[in-house]
Amino acid sequence: MAQVEKRGGLLRKSSASKKPLKEKVVLMYDEIFMTEDPSKCSPRFWEELFLMKVNLEYLEGKLESLDGEELMKIKDNINCLFQHCIQALGEEHPIRVVNALQTLCALIRGVHQKNKSTSGFDIINMLMGFDKAELCMKNLMESLDSLLCAEGSESLKSLCLKLLLCLVTVTDNISQNTILEYVMINSIFEAILQILSHPPSRREHGYDAVVLLALLVNYRKYEVGGPLNGQQYKDKEEEHQSGFFSSLSNLFSFFFRTNEAILLALYEAVHLNRNFITVLAQSHPEMGLVTTPVSPAPTTPATPLGTTPPSSDVISSVELPLDADVQTSNLLITFLKYSSIVMQDTKDEHRLHSGKLCLIILTCIAEDQYANAFLHDDNMNFRVNLHRMPMRHRKKAADKNLPCRPLVCAVLDLMVEFIVTHMMKEFPMDLYVRCIQVVHKLLCYQKKCRVRLHYTWRELWSALINLLKFLMSNETVLLAKHNIFTLALMIVNLFNMFITYGDTFLPTPSSYDELYYEIIRMHQSFDNLYSMVLRLSTNAGQWKEAASKVTHALVNIRLGSICQKYQRSSQFFQEVTGKMCLNVAYHTKARSGQNSGNSKPAEVCFFSFLTLIYT
Repeated sequence: MAQVEKRGGLLRKSSASKKPLKEKVVLMYDEIFMTEDPSKCSPRFWEELFLMKVNLEYLEGKLESLDGEELMKIKDNINCLFQHCIQALGEEHPIRVVNALQTLCALIRGVHQKNKSTSGFDIINMLMGFDKAELCMKNLMESLDSLLCAEGSESLKSLCLKLLLCLVTVTDNISQNTILEYVMINSIFEAILQILSHPPSRREHGYDAVVLLALLVNYRKYEVGGPLNGQQYKDKEEEHQSGFFSSLSNLFSFFFRTNEAILLALYEAVHLNRNFITVLAQSHPEMGLVTTPVSPAPTTPATPLGTTPPSSDVISSVELPLDADVQTSNLLITFLKYSSIVMQDTKDEHRLHSGKLCLIILTCIAEDQYANAFLHDDNMNFRVNLHRMPMRHRKKAADKNLPCRPLVCAVLDLMVEFIVTHMMKEFPMDLYVRCIQVVHKLLCYQKKCRVRLHYTWRELWSALINLLKFLMSNETVLLAKHNIFTLALMIVNLFNMFITYGDTFLPTPSSYDELYYEIIRMHQSFDNLYSMVLRLSTNAGQWKEAASKVTHALVNIRLGSICQKYQRSSQFFQEVTGKMCLNVAYHTKARSGQNSGNSKPAEVCFFSFLTLIYT
């Protein structure tokens, strides 16, 4: 009961002998909701209003209780309240400023709730009037910019950001929020950048600032260029270059551990702005590992990868101490660790969406040329301790035994880990498709740039084959919900890529031979897959076309099964061993260029090897 009275602004209930006693600010609100100008009878009405503590619940509730016609009758008073709130933001008295900010938030939310079914232009007209909208928003944004950039109260800056978030989220669909047209015209990007560039402000307001940026860049981003286009980002960032990269890196690292909403901001930054990749790549000593102070080294431009980055002017990094005991880290490592935690449990819907967003971000990274150059650079090695799901058949790896490797190895480890640990009844098909896509894009880069990555490829091959076996053993259940042939085709194409182009990116000839061995050893799985897709492709069902594509893609792999029929005698193995040695010798010459005149592609070598065995 006391709560109801508080919402109604009552200080005393009504009785037979006494009238109800209301807060003064509530009485002033009631005057605003009359049709007459409240300042006619009280010239100091607006000055006194902003000295009163705001009753947000009453103000919003009052707006919500009015119907459309009643609201239009008091439109002039609401316009006047909105304008006086903006004027109060320029006052020196902090109480007036705080109350004005809170009143604006309540006013915007209340009018929006009443106008959900109408257009944004009605909201603009109701709040400030069409004729004064541009000037009002200009004054509002200038006042907010001044408050955010000034060395004032941190709580005041927090209220400014809350008001901006209220403006941005006033509609369910951000692209339908026409108030943002005025926000974009009077950009506050520099003020937000200043908050992110200073550690004290970043600690207090970093989360709101980054989420605000993420929302702003989504405003009509498919219709026009977003507010954070590449050139604007570059120009503004160069002014704050000394601290901006480390600021964002530390900020994202912190919020990955505390709130998953920051993923949206990271996605927008990676997706919309190629220059942001440099933030992912900036290295710094890992927190908690440095035991002795290290004197700061001079800042020098760095292009550590030997490739042309998105913008060479953008990159600058501090030279890291050459100390074997100091482990370096970066934002990408933090993101990979976070992803390994989030993607462990996809049964929870919230984590499922977070895992999907993590894979989308990884896809954006895997598509970027400069990010790939950084991921595959042999001179940039890191020790990444990914979180692994406990499983009975494997031991937990000791952290001390983790090797320092290029970061692409950690990405592949993360993908393999996901493949192995999510074969379950509630099959996350969308996540598996995105996972395989990430692997495919990394292989495409390795093939294109002829990067020979020293990685335990057998783990990836084994995981992919086990996934195919899972799809086949659960065919009936999975086909009722998913098109499993899309995923099967992607897996088969990965093996075809290894067979056809493996000699361009596999590290050694023995790695290539391990691939042959694995395909021949697991020939039964591929034969079973062929039987399944052949059965469905010859029937006039809904999966005929999808199954036919897998049938055709299996041609290369199934040639390996011709060896199986001869594996009964030990004499055969001796013959195969001798012929394999000859083939490896030939293959090695072809790799080294000694046989450059007659060298054959990997696929021809593979088929030649099978032909030798068959004949």
